[in-house]
Amino acid sequence: MSLLSSIRAGDPATIPVPLIGVALQSGKAMPRALARLDRATGGEITRARRAKDFKGNKDETLLLYASGRGPERVLLVGVGPALTPASVGRAAAIVGRRANAMGVGSAAFWFSGSDGSMLESAIAGGSLGAWEYTALRTLPPESERNATLASIAFVVPAADAAAKAALSAGRAIAAGQQIARTLAMMPGNLCTPEFLAATARDIAKRHKLRCVVRGRKEMQAMGMNSFLAVAQGTPQDPKLIVIEYKGGKRSERPVCLVGKGLCFDSGGISIKPAASMEQMKFDMSGAAGVIGAMEAIARMKLPINVVCLIGSTTNMPSGTAMNPGDVVKAYNGKTIEIINTDAEGRLVLADVLSYAARTFKPQAMVDAATLTGAVVVALGHTATGVLGTDSKVVDELLAAGQRAGEPSWQLPAWPEYRDQLKSDVADIKNIGGRGAGSITAAMFLADFIEGAPWAHLDIAGTAYTETDLGTIGRGPTGVPVRTLVEFVRGRAR
Repeated sequence: MSLLSSIRAGDPATIPVPLIGVALQSGKAMPRALARLDRATGGEITRARRAKDFKGNKDETLLLYASGRGPERVLLVGVGPALTPASVGRAAAIVGRRANAMGVGSAAFWFSGSDGSMLESAIAGGSLGAWEYTALRTLPPESERNATLASIAFVVPAADAAAKAALSAGRAIAAGQQIARTLAMMPGNLCTPEFLAATARDIAKRHKLRCVVRGRKEMQAMGMNSFLAVAQGTPQDPKLIVIEYKGGKRSERPVCLVGKGLCFDSGGISIKPAASMEQMKFDMSGAAGVIGAMEAIARMKLPINVVCLIGSTTNMPSGTAMNPGDVVKAYNGKTIEIINTDAEGRLVLADVLSYAARTFKPQAMVDAATLTGAVVVALGHTATGVLGTDSKVVDELLAAGQRAGEPSWQLPAWPEYRDQLKSDVADIKNIGGRGAGSITAAMFLADFIEGAPWAHLDIAGTAYTETDLGTIGRGPTGVPVRTLVEFVRGRAR
């Protein structure tokens, strides 16, 4: 069930909900706007602050009870020293998650001020925290079930045009994140290439967009032999999925968003270790992020042309699977020596990037992929790796990630790294050895961008989490939906 977000003007003490979350900074006096709410708690907010039982540090929480006709409970949430879109969104996520766990059907959220970007971030954050994937669980008897958080009201000084615009954008981003996280969380036997294609068709139908899906036979005719090398080990039909959103001028070149859609990656003949292999259902998180971003972009009706392209298949060992040492000819005519069949995502993206660049002549092209374990070694699970051949596109992506609360960090894409990809028998090989693995993977992709302004997001460390993050539990994070939306939004302004 989707979370219904709304805005409500007035004093937070007057909102009749089971729970209200209140975002507070550290080192700051209690805002005057909370005076009535403080009285409703019998002065407990003031006493907790004075006694330093609640300091307002990042992610710190304190649950209080209130009396009167307003909220029944007050959850204080610390944002740390700075009130920013990212910190407010994080606090809202904690409130959404806590409210859902408590079994309250409705909640509210308040933060100081009326900044539109903070409100938008709070709305997206509340949805992020409240989201759960329960489709495959057997539910307890109805009499024993907790209520599911169905609605959250964001308390603002005035429900003016700016607040309404922030509400609309926040809802759009929340919807995109929900689609991306649901797709990523689904097991590989359910979220297949055909299911991704069906999801794309559904988005296109709802928003009146153009969607074209091509299968194995069409791609064979197109000469996408790099993509098809990965798909030759599986009986499932691979899919090249294209969604076109036309919000700009007819003559305007589009932004192309490209996603890696490996619905399951066993590694192929270069098979992965058995431990944690089940997490390779997340290897389509790039595709999920791009599809989610398209949902948000279409809802926001941004004045720009955008094309989403997904390359989706599974990478399986079989009697027909590609072998280490095989050489294939890609869509753009270059030959690739396959050294490691577990470096399959770049083989899929090579053909999709070439096709995107040649067909749509994009003003900018960005791909998102859980491409390398090496990026986790380099940056951990905190930042997305960004590489590219166009400094303007890279800088815009870094800024977009900052605005979105999805941190990223640039890695060098110097031509010297390309030397690691020299092959004895082909134009290029698909892996460059242990050193600088994230960089050489990006340098491989750079051979297939056909001169388009391009950057690459390696989201292997950020698209899903193996640990509870406090704001959300284990599983998909929604990265890079907001980064892609912010990037496109920046280009549309």
